[in-house]
Amino acid sequence: MKTWGGEMRGLWLGLVAVAMFSLNLPFTRVAAQELDPLFIGLARSLLAAMLAGWMLLAGWMLLADGGLRPVGREWRQLALCSAALVFGCLFFPFAMREVSAAHGAVIIGIQPLLTALAACWRNGERPSAAFWLCAVLGSLAVVAFAVRNGSGGGLTRADLAMLCAGAFCALGYAEGGRLAQRLGGWRTICWAMALSGPWLLPATLWVGWERGVAASPQAWGGVLYVSVFGLLIGTYLWYAGMAAASVARVGQMQLLQPFLTLAVAALLFGEEVSPEFWLFAVLLTSIVWLGRKMPVRKLQENNA
Repeated sequence: MKTWGGEMRGLWLGLVAVAMFSLNLPFTRVAAQELDPLFIGLARSLLAAMLAGWMLLAGWMLLADGGLRPVGREWRQLALCSAALVFGCLFFPFAMREVSAAHGAVIIGIQPLLTALAACWRNGERPSAAFWLCAVLGSLAVVAFAVRNGSGGGLTRADLAMLCAGAFCALGYAEGGRLAQRLGGWRTICWAMALSGPWLLPATLWVGWERGVAASPQAWGGVLYVSVFGLLIGTYLWYAGMAAASVARVGQMQLLQPFLTLAVAALLFGEEVSPEFWLFAVLLTSIVWLGRKMPVRKLQENNA
């Protein structure tokens, strides 16, 4: 029987994180209708960086727990993680200005495969052939759904933006999951985001000054959600889950994200979702369940 402290805990943390991530696209779309996409991407990361920096200072001054600090090459890993997450966040608002949250959700469904690829490259994880089969089948099912439901048989500019966002975020997830095994989820995401603050602040202020920041409370509420919950807290839970299990295995939970997003888009944001959605939801849920049963071998951490 698996204990809460092991793989099962990691999978549950990953599921909660995915539930938070599933609201990112609808809220980004709300914000992108009124605010400049580049400003949204920068402001999202800046708000998370400011909160992360405050949490680091509060942890040192109030808790005085002598918590772990990054050492040596971990600083380079944090910088890579930080850059990947920030650049990933920059692409989403451009896509959400052109397509619906439902459409974007299906395209980003390929991210579990991208995360597994990043894990193999950066973490030395070696999923089994059966695991790869489940990952590829799930990703192909998502792509087939996208082509059948609105991509017109080819990838649009918004589709490419979503894929770029997914690729950058996959690298950030893989690198952060690797660091979280030693630093923990909170320290990893807080250090990663705090490192980006010094250059995000002038860039965000300049773009906001040039392109304007006037928007409704709903638009700003969308920015606040994707910053605090969709980026900082959600990624913390995601890293903690990957540290408890593995990057590739917990990454499979993201196959659920497109359909959670579609459900939210339909129920809360009034987007139309056809009955075909439920058939694909059952299919992908089954693939996720099979994928988590497949072995993933952890090798010794490399020094790259």
